[in-house]
Amino acid sequence: MLKELWSTLFQRFLGVTACESDTAGPPDGLKEQNLENAAKKEGLREQGTQAVSVGQEKSKIVKAGDKDLDGQLDFEEFVHYLRDHEKKLRLVFKSLDKKNDGRIDSQEIMQSLRDLGVHISEEQAEKILKRIRRGHICAPIMYMDKNGTMTIDWNEWRDYHLLHPADNIPEIILYWKHSTIFDVGESLMVPDEFTAEEKKTGMWWRHLVAGGGAGVVSRTCTAPLDRLKVLMQVHASRSNTMGIAGGFAQMIREGGLRSLWRGNGINVLKIAPESAIKFMAYEQIKRLIGSNQETLGILERLVAGSLAGAIAQSSIYPMEVLKTRLALGRTGQYSGIMDCAKHIFKKEGLTAFYKGYIPNVLGIIPYAGIDLAVYETLKNWWLQRFATDSADPGVFVLLACGTMSSTCGQLASYPLALVRTRMQAQASQEGSPQMTMTGLFRHIVRTEGAIGLYRGLAPNFMKVIPAVSISYVVYENLKITLGVQSR
Repeated sequence: MLKELWSTLFQRFLGVTACESDTAGPPDGLKEQNLENAAKKEGLREQGTQAVSVGQEKSKIVKAGDKDLDGQLDFEEFVHYLRDHEKKLRLVFKSLDKKNDGRIDSQEIMQSLRDLGVHISEEQAEKILKRIRRGHICAPIMYMDKNGTMTIDWNEWRDYHLLHPADNIPEIILYWKHSTIFDVGESLMVPDEFTAEEKKTGMWWRHLVAGGGAGVVSRTCTAPLDRLKVLMQVHASRSNTMGIAGGFAQMIREGGLRSLWRGNGINVLKIAPESAIKFMAYEQIKRLIGSNQETLGILERLVAGSLAGAIAQSSIYPMEVLKTRLALGRTGQYSGIMDCAKHIFKKEGLTAFYKGYIPNVLGIIPYAGIDLAVYETLKNWWLQRFATDSADPGVFVLLACGTMSSTCGQLASYPLALVRTRMQAQASQEGSPQMTMTGLFRHIVRTEGAIGLYRGLAPNFMKVIPAVSISYVVYENLKITLGVQSR
């Protein structure tokens, strides 16, 4: 019985392939019949568009199932594709079936999209249920809801999607990864969601490794701007104006070109432990929240992500202090990371490794909240207006959304980041008073005005676009090297 189904589907697939040579329009006889029945140019134009769409779907199936890379799909490869694709469809169906009754209704579709940050009306959800795959010259019209009950069971779902490879909701999760891909030097974003398939196949850790490698390259390329930001946050004032060109000249004069990367070693070393701890904490917090869904709602993601970020920051915070001290250090002051740690411990004690911890943790909430809100808003806007055949936004849309959300998040949390850096640096500045967080806020506003809370903002923003772009390119290449095929 199963072999007969596979054989029938294979014949249908071959029929679709045969149709591709006719994408310019139907045969003459059929064209005359269409003219007699419809006599509408729009109908012919729509039919041509559908034939092109069919050809695109066929290409996707061949690409997914062609194991020997000969550009063709034989019966054995086709059966392997069907088995693999049916497993994926089953996972998607289960994630949509919130009531676990074996059927999907409009409310469940609305809830699933809402969990991903996409809000639609009940009328739009019903349109999805009534979706029709238009017939073309070699295949019949297909309805998702075959019996008109306004619900879809597993058989209806499978039959509709089995030869339609890129039409499922988890595409949004796959194509719109955010914090895993983009590294702007601050690891305060809410972690990305991973689909059940990615967790089951082990693709999630490959995404994390690719993201970590991208972060190393991105941070190294933008390290001079990052060090300049730290110097401006600590040393710039009304009486000591420090511009971008002047800051670079001062660093090169003091320690040569190599000094531009001072503190970068510890900055890239902390990526791996921070990412791993944050991911594990995020997954555990999701379980504690009690959600059995594949993805969390926006508010739940913010709570879980902020708590996971706080746990990760608490674990690696001494490395943050070392990064600041090394960046502010003079040439020859420290021989390396361990030497810097020894100097701090001997002179200031263990508590010095947690100076500025409170403003750092407080900064997670505005950064993560605004970054997530802006990114989800932009994603939702794009999906509602432009996602017709696929949830794939393309490179430039993804980069633009990531850049804008990161910039807004940094702008909101920047005063807390500046206070954190100054508190980390206090003991290294001779004669500098040791202030609390609130005392330092008041001192900066009183002596420099509100603008003093944004010292170093220019180099910080200057590094966002190159950081996002570099991390994306490196991530995509590492993903291919690691064999990630989910996107």
